[in-house]
Amino acid sequence: MSSPFPGMNPFLEQEDVWHDFHQSFITALRDALTVQIRPKYIAKIDENVYIHELSAEQRFLLGRPDVGVLANERTEGSAATAALQRGISAPVHGHVLPATDVEREPFLEIRDRETRKLVTVIELLSPSNKWSGPDRDQYLAKRKRILASNVHLVEVDLLRGGPRMPIGDLPQCDYYVMVSRCEERPRVELWPLRLRERLPEIPIPLWNGDPDATIDLQPVLNTVYDAAGYADYIYRGTPQPPLHPDDEAWAKSLTG
Repeated sequence: MSSPFPGMNPFLEQEDVWHDFHQSFITALRDALTVQIRPKYIAKIDENVYIHELSAEQRFLLGRPDVGVLANERTEGSAATAALQRGISAPVHGHVLPATDVEREPFLEIRDRETRKLVTVIELLSPSNKWSGPDRDQYLAKRKRILASNVHLVEVDLLRGGPRMPIGDLPQCDYYVMVSRCEERPRVELWPLRLRERLPEIPIPLWNGDPDATIDLQPVLNTVYDAAGYADYIYRGTPQPPLHPDDEAWAKSLTG
């Protein structure tokens, strides 16, 4: 059964759902594009990588050691204690580096098959891209490099939360799609969307002289929704951020 919402499903924006949806949506976009652009172009999935240092509390919450590991540590600890009692000490002392969390977020590249030259980048924004901090700064730096190059950029924001990317003249909206053709910058094409609106069919620019590929985002979302079985569990939570009261009542009428 397809998503009951006519456009974006706000329950997919939950923290414990979004990462899986992000991965699946990018893969589905790749599959939908490949049949249109081959053999001259190839569509490849790559990753934005964000590395975060974790606090002591966050490291503890990542999990607990295996019992077997604890047993080994006790044995080794006893040996170390005995060594210290014999007056053996390390020649120098250091410190353990903070634990880190590595977050990987996929995006899509279109490249020329022969030269592997980058033609178009397709980004689906994530919460880490949108909220202030080093991850947003990293994404904005990448975005700036693309916009200063001869590479097209397609940016899809299906998250209501967080500040928007810097785009001039973007109307008030819940979601948006931006297509930035390198030959038309700084002018960009925009699809501002409200929660109750269907996701659009958008062009995917290629090199000059080649017609655009096209992606209808709504059936792509519905395909991912069905394949992942989201109907079985996402409605136990609530949309993040919360819906406006009128939209909340409407959403409940769709999801039962």
